[in-house]
Amino acid sequence: MSSFGWLGQPAVFPWVALALGLCIGSFLNVVIHRLPRMMEREWRAQCAELAGQTPPEEPPYNLVAPRSACPSCGHRIRAWENVPVVSWLALRGKCSACRAKISFQYPFVEILAGAGAGYAAWRFGPGLAALGAALFVWFTIALAFIDQETGFLPDDLTLPLVWLGLLVNLGGAFVPLRDAVIGAAAGYLFLWSVNAAFRLLRGMDGMGYGDFKLYAAVGAFLGWKFLPLVILLSSVVGVVFGSLQMFSARRGWDWKFKFHFGPYLALAGIIAMFWGPAIMQRYPLLRFT
Repeated sequence: MSSFGWLGQPAVFPWVALALGLCIGSFLNVVIHRLPRMMEREWRAQCAELAGQTPPEEPPYNLVAPRSACPSCGHRIRAWENVPVVSWLALRGKCSACRAKISFQYPFVEILAGAGAGYAAWRFGPGLAALGAALFVWFTIALAFIDQETGFLPDDLTLPLVWLGLLVNLGGAFVPLRDAVIGAAAGYLFLWSVNAAFRLLRGMDGMGYGDFKLYAAVGAFLGWKFLPLVILLSSVVGVVFGSLQMFSARRGWDWKFKFHFGPYLALAGIIAMFWGPAIMQRYPLLRFT
């Protein structure tokens, strides 16, 4: 704690992490919106090269440029309009220029990122485990929202997450490195095998390869012993969302929710990270030793 100074005090550290998480959440909104479009640009350029054509000249588009702007009127977002959560509330969820509606997803992502980091700091205290848990939460938030919108889990996020899991466990943040390496390999191979069996039976893939990599990342962070619990939890989460979908349909509510496995796996991984040991202690049959 001494290396953190007063920031490492139990009464201070979670609040600092919360504030940082809110700011990271604002950046995650950029990642969620722009990364799929950056991937589309790259695919178009690759297709043009394969066709022997010159890729069209396009203005820079990445996580930094151009500056954030209102999609309806092009109004450049000013600094005071980009304060996490507060700006959305102050603007009443509308653009300051054209009054177009700003999606609630923006403050929601910021709140999730802030709450996740704050809880990680409170749960684990100053150290590598809190940092690892916060990074895991931030990455999985972005992956869940991207998968929900596009059906893709980008390698630009899943593969670094696998390596981050292995790196934080070099110091045994969550599990010994040996368990983390086995967890990463077992996570990938298990879903790959399930999909291979499904393809043999049905002649089509049952899930995307991004799901394999995300499950491998979960194994890299939590180790192989938690993998069965994560699969069980993801199934429970899927049943809950499916039930809500059916309930809303009967009520005539238009709940536009797509059933992708990535968000369920991400949420299950977060639950297992924070409460997995307590769940396995309460239900010994879930232990995989």
